[in-house]
Amino acid sequence: MLDKVQSRVNGLDLTALGETVEAIEQDAAKALVSFDVTTRWTGQTRSESTVTGFTLAGERIARSHTIVADEPCELLGTDSAPNPQELLMAALNACMMVGYVAGASLKGINLDTVEIVTRGQLDLRGFLGLSDDVAPGYEAIDYDVRITGDGTREQYEDIHQTVMKTSPNYFNLNRPIRMNGHLTVA
Repeated sequence: MLDKVQSRVNGLDLTALGETVEAIEQDAAKALVSFDVTTRWTGQTRSESTVTGFTLAGERIARSHTIVADEPCELLGTDSAPNPQELLMAALNACMMVGYVAGASLKGINLDTVEIVTRGQLDLRGFLGLSDDVAPGYEAIDYDVRITGDGTREQYEDIHQTVMKTSPNYFNLNRPIRMNGHLTVA
């Protein structure tokens, strides 16, 4: 695929990526990955989510991360962490970022900068249940991708289109997802 000197572009190991793609092409079960997060209320509007691992191709891989969320003081929180909407946008941006970096790397483009600025406006009347005519979430989310490196405008546009086609979180936010909620009261 690439010689040893060129096997890393933008920090990504393209040899390992090629081996992963090849393994998945030979056995589709190796493509299945599932993530889970547990979130616990820690007082007022603050919560802590823990990530203890994920499952890839039937194998559990341990991890240990904590994600804190809170609301700004103006929304009854203590402003000790990003709020859920900011975390949603951060998750979208981070997912798409992987796509831009991987896409550029696969094309041999060395990146200088990639920045994604995301904005959304929602109406608190929906969240507060004050109006059935107001959605509790976003009607639209806008984002700008700012990218520099040694690629051409056409290459970056191709990568941009690929990210919109293949990013899981872009897909998740751009189309309805069936949510299967269950309540347990102890």
